[in-house]
Amino acid sequence: MAKGTKYYGTGRRKSSVARVYVSAGKGKITVNGRDVNEYFPFPTLVLDLKQPLAILGAEARYDVEAQVKGGGFTGQAEAIRLGIARALLEANEDRSALKTAGMLTRDARAKERKKYGLKAARRAPQFSKR
Repeated sequence: MAKGTKYYGTGRRKSSVARVYVSAGKGKITVNGRDVNEYFPFPTLVLDLKQPLAILGAEARYDVEAQVKGGGFTGQAEAIRLGIARALLEANEDRSALKTAGMLTRDARAKERKKYGLKAARRAPQFSKR
């Protein structure tokens, strides 16, 4: 990896979109200009987004810079995770390890649309006999 080279990956989850840049460094992760531990309210989300780096044992080799918008904290964390995995592929990291761990698959689950005559996607109005 050449010094100063940035590798890019896009991650999406629900309505969150993350633009992720991975470069050689010491393991610093920045989200929207803030430290990752300061940005995300739960440590489990931070562990979740670090998974691709942990699988490759590269947590201290790369710096991650992410710009994320839309959705909530969980969707954003998972979007960043996919972005990191895709950027690491560009950096010629081990594809098979990431693939077997399911890091390269976009989670397509999203909120189902509301249908007419119902209160939500499947929630029907309460039935009244009288």
